[in-house]
Amino acid sequence: MSKMVHITINGKVVSASEGEMLLAVIRREGIEIPALCHHEAVEPLGACRLCTVEITKEEWDGWSNFVTSCLYPVENDLIVSTHSPKVVQLRRTLVDLQLARCPNSPEIRQLAEEYGITKTSYEEIPDGDNCILCGLCTRICDQMGFAAISTIGRGHGKKVAPPLDEAPPDCVGCLSCALNCPTNVIEFTDAGNIRTIWDKQFELISCAKCGKKTITKEFAKALSESREIPMSYFEICDECHRKELVQTMGRIALWSREVVS
Repeated sequence: MSKMVHITINGKVVSASEGEMLLAVIRREGIEIPALCHHEAVEPLGACRLCTVEITKEEWDGWSNFVTSCLYPVENDLIVSTHSPKVVQLRRTLVDLQLARCPNSPEIRQLAEEYGITKTSYEEIPDGDNCILCGLCTRICDQMGFAAISTIGRGHGKKVAPPLDEAPPDCVGCLSCALNCPTNVIEFTDAGNIRTIWDKQFELISCAKCGKKTITKEFAKALSESREIPMSYFEICDECHRKELVQTMGRIALWSREVVS
C-alpha cells in the first residue's frame, strides 16, 4: 500500500499517495488549471507547461520554485499555490506564446481571454496550423501500438506528420489522435462507408443489425489480433450488443421465475 503524505494546496491540507503527481491531486480537489498536453491514458510529458504551479516548504525560508504539476510527485509537507500572482503571470506568458504560434485557434484564443490576453505580445505566426506541439496525438498513437505519426522538423518548421508526409502504412483510422487533440487540428472525414485521415482512406464496418457505421476494418483487425477478439464481434455495434445482452438477461430472468413457480 502506498504511503500517505500531507500537502497544502491553496491553504488547504489534503492527503495524497506518495509518488502521486501533483496535477492529479489538484484536480481531485476540484481546482481547475490548464493542462492541454495531459491525458490519463498516457504518461505525462509536460510539453505545454500550462499546469505549472508554485511550491515551497516551511523549512525553505521563503524560497519557492515553479514546477509542472503533471510531472512533479507529491512529497510530505509540500505547500502548493496554483493561482499565486507569480504563477498566473508565468501562465500568461506561456499562453501568450501559444497565441503567437496559433493565433487562429479558438481553443487557444479562449484560454488567452481567460488570462486577459486579446492579442499576443510576440511575433505572430499568421499561417500557424493551430498545433501546439503537445505531442498528445503521437503519444496516444504509440500507446495504442501503431506509432503511425511523429513530430518531425525543428523550430517553426516542427510539426506532427506521418513518415515522409505520406499516407502512413501503420495507421488504422482509429481516430485516437484526432479525438484527443486539444486544439482539434487533426482533420478527418466520414463519408458514407469511407473514413479519410492523414490522406489515407479506410472502409467503415456497418452494423449487421442497425446499419450504423462503427470502426474501420483495419482497426477491427488490429483489435482482433492484439486482444484475441473474434472478427465476428465487430459485425454488430456496441449498442446492439447491449440490446442483445439485455434481451438475453430478460429471458434468463423470466425462465428463472418460471422454474421457481
